[in-house]
Amino acid sequence: MSSITTYCGRFAPSPTGALHFGSLVAAVACYLDARSNKGRWLVRMEDIDRTRERPGAATHILCTLESLGFEWDETVLYQSQRTEAYQAALEQLQQRRATYPCNCSRKEIAQQGQLGIEGVIYPGICRANPPSAHKRHATRVITHHQSIYFTDKIQGAIQQSIADEIGDFIIHRADGLFAYQLAVVVDDAYQGITDIVRGADLTLSTPRQIYLQSLLGHPTPLYAHLPLAVDNAGNKLSKQSQSLPIDRKTPLPALLAALRFLHQPLPSEQPATLDEFWAWAIKNWDIQQVPLQSTQQLTD
Repeated sequence: MSSITTYCGRFAPSPTGALHFGSLVAAVACYLDARSNKGRWLVRMEDIDRTRERPGAATHILCTLESLGFEWDETVLYQSQRTEAYQAALEQLQQRRATYPCNCSRKEIAQQGQLGIEGVIYPGICRANPPSAHKRHATRVITHHQSIYFTDKIQGAIQQSIADEIGDFIIHRADGLFAYQLAVVVDDAYQGITDIVRGADLTLSTPRQIYLQSLLGHPTPLYAHLPLAVDNAGNKLSKQSQSLPIDRKTPLPALLAALRFLHQPLPSEQPATLDEFWAWAIKNWDIQQVPLQSTQQLTD
């Protein structure tokens, strides 16, 4: 585990398709924030759900990042190789009696739960009457009626009561896969991540991660959530929406577009090389200029 003494950021894509402009914005922002703070920058491949992975996507993403001039400071970490660490964290939570088994169907939850900020709030069916642990089940974390607060470096003060707005949430799925919320917490602590710059679609996940960090005895990083790039119809640019990938042969236009999207100053003349671009961008990076809204049209 890395020592948390200096700034350490990370970019953590999922290998479900080629790198697109929305992902590039996140990569540029977290890279510039790390380098402008003279910090380290890591890449993690979030391939824990192998059913969603597209063959060759991880290699394609890494090659695209290299073609854009990104340089990471450690070997790429793959979540698919970290199941033992996630299992150890799960057992730690179970020993603390902070979890319980759940075999509720989506239909049962929908019938008994109320609509919350991210779908139906889990109504605590199995918390009140847990099934046998010998049967196929998911594992949920027990939450409490208290608010979690954090100050986002872009969005400002945020609070959420997980129990009231989300409900007890899953950390180990019934199909045997570990949930994103647990894996990301374990990996951020392992890699010594101090600052997380990512898309605003994960803002609502942050309190759950802070809660797990407290249960596992891990430090809480600083967070900054960027506006999501959307098309004219308001749809998020994503691999699932078949957004156009970045052109690796002509990287500078995409990088300059990312700076423009993040409301960063642009050089008076277009840089001749990637080295010139990154030197300018790092020197002039100002996270306070990033827009506060959760979404922003690509054409802005």
